[in-house]
This record gives sequence, structure tokens and C-alpha cells, in this order.
Amino acid sequence: MLDSLVTSKTRIKLLLKFFSHTNSGYLRSLAKEFDESTNSVRVELNRLTDAGLLVAEEEGKTKMYKANESHPFFQEIKNMVSKFLGLDDLMERIVKRMGEVERAYIVGDYAQGIDSGTVQMILIGKNLDRDYLDFIRQKTYEKVNRQVDVAIHEADPGDIMGILIYGK
Repeated sequence: MLDSLVTSKTRIKLLLKFFSHTNSGYLRSLAKEFDESTNSVRVELNRLTDAGLLVAEEEGKTKMYKANESHPFFQEIKNMVSKFLGLDDLMERIVKRMGEVERAYIVGDYAQGIDSGTVQMILIGKNLDRDYLDFIRQKTYEKVNRQVDVAIHEADPGDIMGILIYGK
């Protein structure tokens, strides 16, 4: 869906990253996360910043980027990204019912802006209700027609390459 509206795959990845949750990032980390050249990421960061969709803040010698929450289209873009991911309603249910979810990530194709039909998620937390997880997987497929694969970790391994959609 987004790939038919936005032709740059790098721009799609940036929009997903910054508008799915309160994520921030700097040039080199984004290039590494997306497996893209720093130049292609820089070009798209500049375009999105010039359009006012992103703001850049200096942190020492590093320029950190994040979504501009005061932009008139912030909420609309956030809603569109959320609908693309198909997880706005699902995440609320999971977080409320699963137990002590600390963080939730989208990884795989969806994190790259590709609608493959399978949403891969990683949940971080202890004592999570795995029975409810099986139930919600089926309901999600019925509702958004997407397969949901979920991996659960008790602690964040620290090297998850994906989009943080819940937690800090």
C-alpha cells in the first residue's frame, strides 16, 4: 500500500520508523538498520526534514532525527503507518491482555515497508500469556488478513533490527 504512494523504499522505511512510535535515530544507525548507504538515507532525511515531517536535533556531534509532532499532517501520517502495519488495534489488545509487555517490535518485511502478508513481531516481557497470544494470532488473521508471527523474549537482546511500536 505505502509503496504505491511513496516510490522511495528508503523514505518508506524512515516513515515507518519515525511515525509508528516515538522513535529517533541518527544517520549511521539508520543506514545500518536499513542496510542502505548513508548517502541514500541522508538524501531522504533531508527531504523529510525540509518538508517539516522530521526535526533534527544536535546531540553533541550527532544529529538525531525524529518525527515532527507539531506538523499539521503528523497524526494523519501516524494513522496511515499504523493502518499499514495493521497493528493499531492489535497492539492495544496485546499490551492490555498479555501481561508485562515491556517492548514490542515489528521486524522483517513490514519493518522494511514491504507487505508480504506476514507481520513478524518480537515481544519483550516476563510472564506473558502465551495462550492469549495464540488466540489473538487467529483473530488478527481474520481481521486484517495477515499472518502474525510472534517471538517472545524475557529480556531485550539489544540487537533487534526493527521498528519499536510499544515501550521505550
